[in-house]
Amino acid sequence: MVKVITFGNFKGGTGKTTNSCMISYRLAKQGYKVLLADLDPQANATALYLKTKQVQNNEVVKFDNTLMNAISNDDISTIVTKIRDNLYLLPSFADFTSYPIFLEKKYPNTDDQYKRAKHFSNLLDKIKDDYDYIIIDTPPTVSVYTDSALMASDSVIIVLQTQERSYVGAEAFISYLQELVSNYDADFNIAGILPVLLKNNSQVDQSILEQAEAEFDKDNIFKNVVKNMERLKRYDIIGIVDPDLKNTKT
Repeated sequence: MVKVITFGNFKGGTGKTTNSCMISYRLAKQGYKVLLADLDPQANATALYLKTKQVQNNEVVKFDNTLMNAISNDDISTIVTKIRDNLYLLPSFADFTSYPIFLEKKYPNTDDQYKRAKHFSNLLDKIKDDYDYIIIDTPPTVSVYTDSALMASDSVIIVLQTQERSYVGAEAFISYLQELVSNYDADFNIAGILPVLLKNNSQVDQSILEQAEAEFDKDNIFKNVVKNMERLKRYDIIGIVDPDLKNTKT
């Protein structure tokens, strides 16, 4: 059965997009069929994957359609793009910024918030059985984009970079998840908190980790710690070359 997972935090720059992309890539290499859905209008995940396809296959992808057009036509399968074996992308574009307006027009009543939040999930239901995993990347905001991702998800992973602002963002995100369950009866579980080190072997990083373990319970924090990896910064320029996750420590 397909698993739909959203990576989130209300603080930008926490490694949320990078981990969404790298984990999707790794799952595909392990033989799972994976769809990365980019629900962030900034389209950073889309840019990374298209650069990867260009570098690995010497192929520049040209689109005759956009995600917003596909949503308007009730068929997001038309925009899904193959990146490599087992790995597919639901790409975002600049016109996806109009998605909130689209939903307001489609569901104009003030009590239609649930329908707006659920709309993307209904579209994803039509294609999700084609995949083993669907990973959703979202903007670090309280928005219909985040609501749409969460309402479509089975699980949520909170990405916690070891800095104070990311910690506060994680707290706010968890509170928001609880509100979504209360207001919309959302049906997802919090799989855990994924620590991403800002700097390897730093006392500050260790302090934030200990603070998170005390606040969120150590059992809710993944034992896998994603270390700071300088080469990941190059991937935005050169695409994903061949990720090895030696720097992920269990």
